[in-house]
Amino acid sequence: MHPECFQICREDNVATLLHDAAAAADVRVVGESARSTVRILEPIRTGHKVALLAIGAGEAIVKYGFPIGEATRAIAEGEWVHLHNCRSFYDARSSELDPETGARGETRYA
Repeated sequence: MHPECFQICREDNVATLLHDAAAAADVRVVGESARSTVRILEPIRTGHKVALLAIGAGEAIVKYGFPIGEATRAIAEGEWVHLHNCRSFYDARSSELDPETGARGETRYA
C-alpha cells in the first residue's frame, strides 16, 4: 500500500497524512486535489499535515478552504507542517507547545 494524504478543499495548501510516510516517499494526494502526489521531505506521522506547495514565512496555512494559521518561517513543499513552523489562528499558545507531545513548555514530566 502506498501512503496517502487527504486534501479537504482544492484551495488548501496542506493535506493530512492518512498513513505514516518516510522521507522521500511519494504520497498519493486524495480528495479535492489538483495534483496526484507529493514527495515527503521528512518522516511524517498519520494525522499530521504536509505542505502541498512552498509556503512563505508569514503566509497563511489553508485547510478546510480557510486560513487556520500562518507560517513562522518558510516551509518547503513536502515538509511537515506543525508547531515548529506555524502558528495557529485558534490557539495563541500553539507556537510554544512541544511539536512531538503537544505539551506546554513549562510542563515537566518525571
